[in-house]
Amino acid sequence: MKYMSTWTIRPENMKAAIERFKQTGGAPPAGVKILGRWYEMGTGHGFTLSESDDPVAVARAGIEWADLIDEKIVPVIEDAQIAAALG
Repeated sequence: MKYMSTWTIRPENMKAAIERFKQTGGAPPAGVKILGRWYEMGTGHGFTLSESDDPVAVARAGIEWADLIDEKIVPVIEDAQIAAALG
């Protein structure tokens, strides 16, 4: 399943978030594959598209950054999948 996470770095945590990203490369926990990550330049906002068969690992990815960012993670499907659902 694919997941889209939208996030905002809290302004007071910007420096700490930058340092953590530099140290970790933003690598996800085991069981989660990052398909892409996009940033709104200069705003602290962005989104990540990831893939995993393990929703617990996806939750773990969010928890790893919860002290620095506000994040919403939702499962998403592609056009062909919604077309099939629509019959």
